[in-house]
Amino acid sequence: MLARLKAAATAYIILYLLTILRVCETMEYNFWPLPTHCFKFGFYDESCPDAEKMVTSVVQAHFRSNPGIAPGVLRMHFHDCFVEGCDGSVLLDPTTSNPNPEKTAFPNLTLRGFEVIDEAKRKLEAACPGIVSCADILAFAARDSVQVTGGPCYQVKSGRRDGRVSLASEALTNIPRPQFDASDLIQNFAAKGLSVEDMVTLSGAHTIGRSHCSNFAPIRSNDIDASFAKSVSEVCPTASVNNTVYLDGNSPNYFDNSYFKNLPAKKGLLVSDESLSLDSRTSNLVLNNANDADTWKKEFVTAIMKMGTIDLKLAGNSDDSEIRKSCRQINPQS
Repeated sequence: MLARLKAAATAYIILYLLTILRVCETMEYNFWPLPTHCFKFGFYDESCPDAEKMVTSVVQAHFRSNPGIAPGVLRMHFHDCFVEGCDGSVLLDPTTSNPNPEKTAFPNLTLRGFEVIDEAKRKLEAACPGIVSCADILAFAARDSVQVTGGPCYQVKSGRRDGRVSLASEALTNIPRPQFDASDLIQNFAAKGLSVEDMVTLSGAHTIGRSHCSNFAPIRSNDIDASFAKSVSEVCPTASVNNTVYLDGNSPNYFDNSYFKNLPAKKGLLVSDESLSLDSRTSNLVLNNANDADTWKKEFVTAIMKMGTIDLKLAGNSDDSEIRKSCRQINPQS
């Protein structure tokens, strides 16, 4: 009897380990209502079965040659969702009829990774023409950018359609600024249906990537570590200097909770970063994330998937949407 119990226990452990190994393929998060049956996991399983794998392959190839692509694409997804919803409008180039789309707005002038989306779209159009939206490609690529930098594995719901409206003025109004304090951030995120917890959790994406001097220089003198301020000032003495500084100098290319550990130590680069550890509504959340990386990563998945549902344009709910043939321009109108 004892031998049979040991054998059963061993089999259970093996099964459990195999399940854990497959977590990236099976993990699903359903913590908010599904907007519609047109937006789901595996949306392209029948119409373009290899869609997500093709995007992943492109992201991985670019990341190997330039790790900075990952934070660039992740930031692009964020900026896309906060203006006109997650509809790929940030990808549109200027035209004669619309000389000032979102990407020409000041907060978007330093966006990186457009070539990743372009390459993925070209490959998908060759394999499955007119099927996969640019908005979904960007959402997939953002997910892959988290994973290639050591972040959590998760699936992405898809079915988004591409928007046809893109205005720089709306980007200026909707994208949070690096000079925002906690109150500004809370209000900005609440307007998009995101909670204080979501805002702090998503701010942790600053664990990877850089920021330009124009976003913080000259570095403030109060509420900041003196040695950190000195090192930053040497790189960015003024806002006009065309340099960059890592948002998290401890592990700038690795998706961990080091960003949250920096904030109580007064080593937050941006005003919007440091303010999270100074406001009573957010300071405990910062400490929780600094002390528990696993929980933060799980909450990050929930928060970014929630963000990915902002103002969705889906089949049946949006007359002014499409599946673009090129992510840089809307389709010709008949």
